[in-house]
Amino acid sequence: MANLIGFKLFAPYNKEAAVIGSFSDWQPVVMEKGDDGYFRTKIELEDGEYEYKFRVRSLSWFLEEDEWVEVVDPYAVNIAPESQNGTINIKDGEPIVDTYLWQHDDKPLPSDHELVIYELHVGDFSGGEDDPSSERSLADVSSAGSHPKARGKYQHVIEKLDYLVDLGINAIELMPVKENPGNYSWGYSPQHFFAAESNYGTTYELKHLIDECHGKGIRVIVDGIYNHSNTECPLTQIDHDYWFHHSPTDPDNSWGPEFNYEKYDENLDLKPAWKYIGDNVDFWIGEYHVDGIRYDATKQINNYDFLHWVVDKAKENAGMKPFINIAENIPEDPSITNLDGPMDGCWHYSFYANIVAHICGDRYDPEELKSVIDCKRRGFMGATNVVNYLSNHDHRRVMVELGNRGIMGEAAFKRVKLGAVLMMTAVGIPMLWMGQEFGDYQPLNQDASKIDWTLLEGDDNKSLFAHYKGLINLRKNNHALYTENIEFFHEDPESKVIAYTRWNDKGSRIVVIANFSDRYLAGYAVPNFPAEGNWHEWTGNYDIDAGNGQIMVDLPEYEAQVFVK
Repeated sequence: MANLIGFKLFAPYNKEAAVIGSFSDWQPVVMEKGDDGYFRTKIELEDGEYEYKFRVRSLSWFLEEDEWVEVVDPYAVNIAPESQNGTINIKDGEPIVDTYLWQHDDKPLPSDHELVIYELHVGDFSGGEDDPSSERSLADVSSAGSHPKARGKYQHVIEKLDYLVDLGINAIELMPVKENPGNYSWGYSPQHFFAAESNYGTTYELKHLIDECHGKGIRVIVDGIYNHSNTECPLTQIDHDYWFHHSPTDPDNSWGPEFNYEKYDENLDLKPAWKYIGDNVDFWIGEYHVDGIRYDATKQINNYDFLHWVVDKAKENAGMKPFINIAENIPEDPSITNLDGPMDGCWHYSFYANIVAHICGDRYDPEELKSVIDCKRRGFMGATNVVNYLSNHDHRRVMVELGNRGIMGEAAFKRVKLGAVLMMTAVGIPMLWMGQEFGDYQPLNQDASKIDWTLLEGDDNKSLFAHYKGLINLRKNNHALYTENIEFFHEDPESKVIAYTRWNDKGSRIVVIANFSDRYLAGYAVPNFPAEGNWHEWTGNYDIDAGNGQIMVDLPEYEAQVFVK
């Protein structure tokens, strides 16, 4: 039985528009424009899936005046992989995204201060055909024919969730999963903002991944690219300067047409870019039940009014469940997270840059160290205002940085363990980049950089994984690390030793003593120790007494020890 299905296109200043599709043998069905700027028509359709596009007389400056162009619906929720047309799915006489039924919406999820985030790229995280964790590896290879490294789907991430739970992860941050052109992408040039990346699977399978995460107590943060679009984004073809700046506002940091958040349409009393991106945020929270957004390049967005508005919108849509808004704002500006700032937190680039330089032995500057381990010294307000990381998709892995300096093998693993202690005990939310927890050393490569899971068979790699797992567990069990309380009570510039303590008002306390030198310090006395009595040293698993205001320890080169009261 056929039902009248509505099609609409927001193009307020374009003269004519039509819809074409498999339902009309690709012949144009004329659309009428209303006073609200929408072209509309209704078509009788039976249940099923149809491909469609719009034809519109373009107002974009790089095309002929009023030239007819064919564009995918800017609000298309599915893109056909082969044709790259939009698709509409009709069920019971209504357009739907898919038939997924959520199973775990009632499960409690961790608060922001409890988060340990794991950033991953769906295509690379699940590894290649030799991924030892997969029973489906051989089947995947045979079904892919001769194409190597066949894995890399939403389903393959689901297969690894138990691994992440074992590690202690309670939030994953997905690199962009909005539809991009081509077969492989990091996703930072989105073309279709409402459609999930079909290279990784269906919308149903993405929802299944998110739902399974929720069932295991893992929040899902998605990467939102709201500074710019791909040059082939449908909005650029319809009326480029209605949604985008005519030309780059910052040519040195331009990655595509930039949304113009200043533009105001007086006739319709709306801001076009605000409307489109606001609708997009609504859609991803409502349709995909995501638990946070990481906003790419907020320094280039450069509009706190818009960011305040869209963050408020996100929180309102999320309702009672926890939702975090994280900025990538480089160079850093603490105002983006503070009392008048729009964001909950931001990526802490200074932490990465300074800690990596110190564990690589490039320099020793205790004031620098203190300023990134305690983000308040850099002007941030509290424990959830920064996301600390040693590596992410933008930066070479620490193992690579160490290798470039000739530091390899056991010495390299020793230093990355030092970095792990600092990241897990600093003020802020820790974030791992996929594979970091076992010493993956893949180069950054936007053509494909599969995680090498076979590394986990190595003794040093297993030891590093256990180190991270233990630190995450320590963080979850010692809530001193959830606070913003920190005091540096010992500095020894000559020996390159620094010590600090973290605590909460319920009696939890830890102490970190870090040696940034290449010397083994035997019988090293640490004065001004925060409390006397028995302490447990976590990394070496031994008990020690502090007395007379000090503690005496053996402190190996490039090592941090963690004392728990």
